[in-house]
Amino acid sequence: MFGPISGAHFNPVVTLAVWLGRGIGGRDAMLFVGVQLICAIMGAWLAHLMFGEPLFQVSHKLRAGPGLAVSEVVATFGLIGTILATQRKRPDFTPVAVGLYISSAYWFTASTSFANPAVTIARSLSDTFAGIAPSCAPLFVVAQVAGALSGVGCFGWLYREENEG
Repeated sequence: MFGPISGAHFNPVVTLAVWLGRGIGGRDAMLFVGVQLICAIMGAWLAHLMFGEPLFQVSHKLRAGPGLAVSEVVATFGLIGTILATQRKRPDFTPVAVGLYISSAYWFTASTSFANPAVTIARSLSDTFAGIAPSCAPLFVVAQVAGALSGVGCFGWLYREENEG
């Protein structure tokens, strides 16, 4: 639905990956990330309204430790790989592949696959089962950036001959 408008950029680390691949300029990338953060927070507030929760909250749900950090690296690496591989081979299938990947990663990662810094920040503003304490959010964001960068490196390497030819 939003692909033709924005490339369906909802995730700062996906925008980072596209920027690194020179698919978007630096100014546009920064604007996208700003909008992604604002809209993620607005989405959390909308969910609060829909479920009769107080609008403004801060999460107390602790999500910390090396296992969860590794989970976020894995989740984000896989997300970037899914996007980069399907964009090269089956671009029309990318939205479906992303949805399938995120749905499955929810189940196979200990962190439930946030894989998105904007979502991580928004979830820190929701004191529900889905929340993450603000003190734990930086670990997730660092892990997500690490997963994205390793995904860009790995899949850039795997598809290097394609890129050179």
